[in-house]
Amino acid sequence: MRPALIEVSGDSKAEKLAALAELAEISPQARALGTLRETMVFSVGNPEASIMLIGEAPGYEEEQQREPFVGPAGQKLTGILTAMGLKRSDVYISNICKFRPATAGSQGTSNRAPTDVEMAACLPFILTEIAIIAPKVIIALGASACKGLGIGDGVTRLRGKFHDVQGIPTMVTYHPSYILREERIDGGLRAKREVWEDMLKVMEKTGMPISEKQRGYFKK
Repeated sequence: MRPALIEVSGDSKAEKLAALAELAEISPQARALGTLRETMVFSVGNPEASIMLIGEAPGYEEEQQREPFVGPAGQKLTGILTAMGLKRSDVYISNICKFRPATAGSQGTSNRAPTDVEMAACLPFILTEIAIIAPKVIIALGASACKGLGIGDGVTRLRGKFHDVQGIPTMVTYHPSYILREERIDGGLRAKREVWEDMLKVMEKTGMPISEKQRGYFKK
């Protein structure tokens, strides 16, 4: 059973999101876990966006800047958006979990994926964000986002087609950090090609123009 959406006041989407962020900051459910760090990282981008991207949780760089996807994975995501003809300010970017998951001992720059319990504690916030933004398409980045949104497990199995999240077509694709790992192993051509195939479907779904050059990326 999905949790109820959070009621927030405001005349515009931006005002409602600001009110929601204030509630996330003091979330008793998330704070009570004792497994999440103190700094809340909410979202970035355009409240009127047609495309909403959802990742897993903030990492070290995101916690420092209080903005999602600003580390190496964020730079990779920005590159993907650029190839689509978009800027970060054209889309809305958020995470399932609003706090960086803590690790034992001195954490430093180490990150980890959020647990099911940690994602569940923050789920009402992301679901309310989706309701406020009402995008044409959601992009679920990686396994945690896919599982947290209730789509299922297995990005490889679920990617390449649209799923339903609150009545909104949702494309599952690889997290940018996965592409970075694949690049270190074998150049990451397969992963990059498959992500691009997913993005072309997103562009088609939202009615974005697609050039022959864009369609020809990764074709031999």
